[in-house]
Amino acid sequence: MRARPSVLFVCLGNICRSPMAEGAFRTAAAAAGLDVMCDSAGTGDWHIGSPPDVRAQAEMLRHDIDISGLRARQIEAADYRRFSHIFALDHANLAEVRARAPADTSAKIGLLLDCVSGREGSAVADPYFGEDEGFGETWRDVKLAVAALVQRFGP
Repeated sequence: MRARPSVLFVCLGNICRSPMAEGAFRTAAAAAGLDVMCDSAGTGDWHIGSPPDVRAQAEMLRHDIDISGLRARQIEAADYRRFSHIFALDHANLAEVRARAPADTSAKIGLLLDCVSGREGSAVADPYFGEDEGFGETWRDVKLAVAALVQRFGP
């Protein structure tokens, strides 16, 4: 019997990309009947306790996913043992996640879009400082990656 997958999605502030990935994965996994654990975190600490950006929430609601109850947190040492997989949303956060990894980490660490054939090595663009349309682009990338993860972890 395979171990229960557990996934942590990590971006910079944990208010845009990673909570969008968490909500999308949680919803897709439930629809597929997968028993998984997931969460999201940021490498930065300035948004701790804040809800997702209102634009991220609005984009997710367009796809019938409510992430309003999520709250930003910072990645911590225990996450490297608690989760089987830690997916960073871009290269800078991947480097930071790897740099913070304790010696006893058991998590597999990589980029989220490495899960998508043909998108390996690509980053999910950070929509925070851009226009609202950027959140739609982030959704499309996250949706592709989540579909690949559900397939990977499926029966």
